[in-house]
Amino acid sequence: MQSVAAYVFLAVVTLLLVWLLARFRQERRFRRRPYVSHLFRGWEQHLPPTEPLYRVALVGDMGAVATDGTDPVLRLLHNWVQTAGPASGVVVLGDNVYPTGIPPQQTPGRPAAERRLASQLEVFKGYDGKVVYLSGNHDWNKGRPDGYEYLLRQEELVAQWLPQAHYLPPHGCQGPVTLQLAPGLLLVVLNTQWWVQHGRRPEGVPDGCSSDERTPFQQLLHILRENQHQRIIVAGHHPLYSNAQHGGNFTTRQHMFPLTALHKKAYIPLPVLGSLFPLYRTLIGAEEDMAHPRYRHMRRRLLRVLRQFPNLVYAAGHDHNLQYFQRYGSHYLVSGSGSKTAFVQPGGQAAFTHEHKGFFALEYYANGEVWLRTLEPGSSIDNSTEAQEPFRWQLLAAGVLPIYVPPAQASVHAGSAE
Repeated sequence: MQSVAAYVFLAVVTLLLVWLLARFRQERRFRRRPYVSHLFRGWEQHLPPTEPLYRVALVGDMGAVATDGTDPVLRLLHNWVQTAGPASGVVVLGDNVYPTGIPPQQTPGRPAAERRLASQLEVFKGYDGKVVYLSGNHDWNKGRPDGYEYLLRQEELVAQWLPQAHYLPPHGCQGPVTLQLAPGLLLVVLNTQWWVQHGRRPEGVPDGCSSDERTPFQQLLHILRENQHQRIIVAGHHPLYSNAQHGGNFTTRQHMFPLTALHKKAYIPLPVLGSLFPLYRTLIGAEEDMAHPRYRHMRRRLLRVLRQFPNLVYAAGHDHNLQYFQRYGSHYLVSGSGSKTAFVQPGGQAAFTHEHKGFFALEYYANGEVWLRTLEPGSSIDNSTEAQEPFRWQLLAAGVLPIYVPPAQASVHAGSAE
């Protein structure tokens, strides 16, 4: 009996090692290369009109930017805001300061945290467009029970250093809150971290927030119904679709060397046992993973609302790569490579994926067209600030919706940031 069990164990280990070897060889072929679904091939042949009416940059997870003026994404973003001018806006999608947001004064990590936030805000000095900051799990001290205090410190610094910026939703509330970016273009912001946060969360009338977990989704439904005459961007830190780690996809290295999740140099091989960690993250998940019950519950409720309204754009960060999904008539973005990159699996439901630093931008035109642009830093060899564009796509055709608000209608601003 023992010998049979030993043979079974040996067979399982052998099969797993063969699978890992085959997967490793496959990863080497596609890692860090842009993936475009066959349904979107030939995108290079399609060009948007000239001179958009309004532009929106969507950049997330800038929390580890270089603070010495050499950061490629900050240089690219600075060039973008200079070109875009006042008819534009930037939505910063959370995880603004790694590793744990803004710690208390007199703690060792405080000066570095302030420098990282200040280097981002410096990009927007003199910028006449709108700047919107969201918070992510790292801004809440990685979701720990005292994370609310970290969030409030960051919000206070942004208000102090860049008064014209909007930190949304304010005071760590769930949202949704709205901000009219331009005539006919509405931004709706949710604090998705609220649903997965441990410890103190602002809630109810004393905190100026919704009273329970269900009310925000009812409010979102009302806002979307009353603003169907507008183009709408819904923004939250957590993605609703992802081919990356938070969506349950892991590299061969993470299977073989799971301790590198704790320390990047902990290359201690743990075959078989090492696969238990990705399996746990895929099936059960930490709070930041789609598989976790809190995240799964929030995602299911949010999608139930969003799927009733085609032509929306939902923008998120969280996973450190660029991803675009076209689902149920709407468009779902992951723009989380503002300072880091991480593995993303090609294929599946994704139209485009790329493990590369950069960000997405949306362009809105007078004829009603909406275009998605993928902007990535140029070559580090020649220190170029010229944006590379590995993918673009027309999200909405001309005339689908008016771009200007009809005079007889007004936007619903319950929970408005204005």
